[in-house]
Amino acid sequence: MAAAALLTFTSCEDFLDSQDYTGKNSTNFPSTTEDVDKMVAAVYKSCFYGPFQGNSLEQYFSVANLMSDDMYGGAGLGDPWWQALDKLMYAQTNQMQDLWSYGYETIARANAALSVIDNIADEEVRKQTKGELLFMRAYTYYNLVLAFNNVPFVEKAPETVAEAQVVPEQVEGKEIFKHIADDIYEATSIMPAYKYDGWQKLPFGKVSRWAAEAFLGRAFLFYTGFYGESSWPKTDGSAIDKDYVSKALKDCIDNSGHDLLPDYRSLWAYSNQYTAKDYDYVSDMLDKGTCYQEGNKEVLLAINFQYQSAWSAELHLTNQYGLFFGIRCDGNNQDDDRYHVGTETSVYPFSTGWGCGTVATNLVNDWKKAEPNDPRFDASILDMSKTKLDPGTFSDAVELTMYHQKKITSVRSSGGTKYSWSIDAMGSDGNGNYQASNCTPLTIYRFADVLLMYSELNKDAAPLNRVRARVGLPAVEYTEENLRNERRWELAFEGSRWDDLRRWGIAAEALSKQTGGVMYNQGKATTMTYNNYAARYNATKGFYRIPKSQIDLSGGKYKQNAGWEDDAANQFGGY
Repeated sequence: MAAAALLTFTSCEDFLDSQDYTGKNSTNFPSTTEDVDKMVAAVYKSCFYGPFQGNSLEQYFSVANLMSDDMYGGAGLGDPWWQALDKLMYAQTNQMQDLWSYGYETIARANAALSVIDNIADEEVRKQTKGELLFMRAYTYYNLVLAFNNVPFVEKAPETVAEAQVVPEQVEGKEIFKHIADDIYEATSIMPAYKYDGWQKLPFGKVSRWAAEAFLGRAFLFYTGFYGESSWPKTDGSAIDKDYVSKALKDCIDNSGHDLLPDYRSLWAYSNQYTAKDYDYVSDMLDKGTCYQEGNKEVLLAINFQYQSAWSAELHLTNQYGLFFGIRCDGNNQDDDRYHVGTETSVYPFSTGWGCGTVATNLVNDWKKAEPNDPRFDASILDMSKTKLDPGTFSDAVELTMYHQKKITSVRSSGGTKYSWSIDAMGSDGNGNYQASNCTPLTIYRFADVLLMYSELNKDAAPLNRVRARVGLPAVEYTEENLRNERRWELAFEGSRWDDLRRWGIAAEALSKQTGGVMYNQGKATTMTYNNYAARYNATKGFYRIPKSQIDLSGGKYKQNAGWEDDAANQFGGY
């Protein structure tokens, strides 16, 4: 339920009595734990689930993966949207509308909730709740700025109808970063330090102080790197400096109770106990007791999802990342023996989907050359060429490289007959639905990232080598190249690579390495012939096209981003 809807006044029987005794309003809401939960849940829903309501991939996590040099757009002949993203082009006039619209829905709900936050009497609950709301508002503005740069800024909830009708000003992204700094600085300052306890005190999926500190690190590194600044300014003229961020990350490292898991494979759902018995790659984990567990101690923040046994209007509450980034096959993605154990063409336990985000062959080549003995390669990437799977059977797939990521795609169990391992985990009957039954949480931040950010800020090899030691790799000295490679291998397909390329100033060069990559279009061997990656990045700096509908709704008040002025030149029509 939207917070704004809960803040309306209701009439009373006695027109002389102005006090509302039964309705929820800004003087008495929120007053109970249930009130707080409802208010905050409305913001979480818009922030993490909203964009999927449009049945699209228009969430920044997805966009950042597809725009990076580690993935092609992939999917099929009728899906030019995702292929366009990879090339910094567009396929639809209002592409990215959902990212924009649900972003501002989140901000509106967060603003409304923050306007009544002082009604929460319990100080600890109030500080935790306020921190969550500040985080989600900052996180949403951050994603909007990184996607579109110059976007409208809405500072607070409107207090009158007239205020609600005013078109907010389009503000330069660098200026909005000051407001992001305000929010995340306050969040990390006030949130209680609930030590990791298996998500007993704080429910799994809630924003914690430690998640806020991880976000602080990510945003600080992007701002200072991309804009070439030494500190991150706030609106009051002060600034967040490296020492503050370093202390925040050290706080997470020393005091959160979070830590690296001993086995890197146990971070990913394919190693769950119901799947592992049929998946040789992780079968040894059963006896060791190291199989995948939701809410493990390495996860700082994850998006939880619902399980549904069949397609429904609530599909956006299930893990649609697993569907969009699942392995594509013919026959409208109906089940076949590729997904079952024991066949010559088996890709078990990885499941059916739309085939977005095929792994770019330049990542494969770079990784094998730089770190040939890194076990994270096989833990992260499925090499389908090792099976007898014929690329020709993917007759409508494009940009198919025969390499597929293992981290995001949905995972099966019961030898491949059940569309989601969660069906076995819940003890449910039936095989589920390939579109609706995946409810594996999506990790946003984890402890390894915090170690690598701390290493980068302090040019300290020890945290970096702690990450390497987990997978049995030898220690290395701290160098820029070693740090950048470590982030690429450790965090592959987790949404950070695109922002890293941009803040390091190497995006144009890195993206160009995708040209010439081996792939299959409609089952026929070819290469990536697109050679305009560097030019498109240099023209846009990685900022995407503002949906035309938003410019039209503003009456022409909003201006299009640089590099997108010529619609015809920047439109991708597909294969």
